Amino acid sequence: MKHRKPFVGRAAWGLVLSMGLTLCAQAQKATHQLPITPATAAWGYYDAAAAPVLRIKSGESVEVHTLITSTPARLEGAGLPPAQVEPALRDITEHVTNKGPGGHILTGPIFVEGAEPGDVLEVRIQSVKLAIPYAYNAFGPKSGFIPEDFGYAKMKIIPLDEKKMVAHFAPGIDVPLRPFFGSMGVAPPAASGRINSAPPGIHGGNLDNKELVAGTTLYLPVHAAGALFFVGDGHAGQGNGEVDITALETSLSGTLQFIVRKDLHQTWPRAETPTAYISMGLNEDLTLAAKDAVREMIAFLVAEKHLTRDEAYMLCSVAGDLDVTQVVDGTRGAHMIMPKSIFGKAAKEKKK
Repeated sequence: MKHRKPFVGRAAWGLVLSMGLTLCAQAQKATHQLPITPATAAWGYYDAAAAPVLRIKSGESVEVHTLITSTPARLEGAGLPPAQVEPALRDITEHVTNKGPGGHILTGPIFVEGAEPGDVLEVRIQSVKLAIPYAYNAFGPKSGFIPEDFGYAKMKIIPLDEKKMVAHFAPGIDVPLRPFFGSMGVAPPAASGRINSAPPGIHGGNLDNKELVAGTTLYLPVHAAGALFFVGDGHAGQGNGEVDITALETSLSGTLQFIVRKDLHQTWPRAETPTAYISMGLNEDLTLAAKDAVREMIAFLVAEKHLTRDEAYMLCSVAGDLDVTQVVDGTRGAHMIMPKSIFGKAAKEKKK
């Protein structure tokens, strides 16, 4: 006997179509737009008292736009044609007077519903794109890792080739681009008040970690209701250390998804790439920052991979890469990269 396919009438198809359109509308609504304007800019600070410029639900995404950390006068002084200065940068430079002690022009903060102190904010970096065809690199007489060797200021405008994804640094020298947001963080504890955007800390902030490209996830401990997420300091690329104090500084846009994690509890920022786990250490002393990065990886391996502390310490030595993140932000950074490929089926079953 032949089984006939169930008949779906016009009314049923209409219902299916209506539900589909509703779901599509909800999906589209779940991605918010956040341009950078005088009203959405936080210049030079992270602050738990900052008024949110956008409120979203956990699980929603935001397409953010960020500005190059500079001023029209500085860029033009370095040789950039005035027509290439972004109108938004002129607007913000002219109208934003509520500034903090730092120099970064950040976008935010974003309030994520349900986030409370003690939670973790999971930030999935879905995409990062160049917004302008140039970057700059600069150093000054009192900044960078070896200012005693360079007692003057210099800025260089560097063309960016988005098609080839390289920076034309000089004739015969092309630098591969790996764009990322140098500063991604949440509000610090309220007792800290308004803090400088330059030194990273328990809030994340100016991490300058070149591993945080599209496809990676950043985990930030939450210290204030709504988390209050800020982002900026776009880098088209950077070397570990960021030794002269700047990278390929540029404007970026990107899509970030925010998820409130009630099941996670951590003291310092952590990250995850498709191929590795990353722990971070931050301290004014680079040696102490490196020690903290190792300790954080040990804690992760004990909690998530169920190793003993002895085994975790040993694994850090035989498989982990301990790298310098940056040495120029006052608070120095180190990070450890642990490859996921070493954790086979047995480790996954043990975890279950």
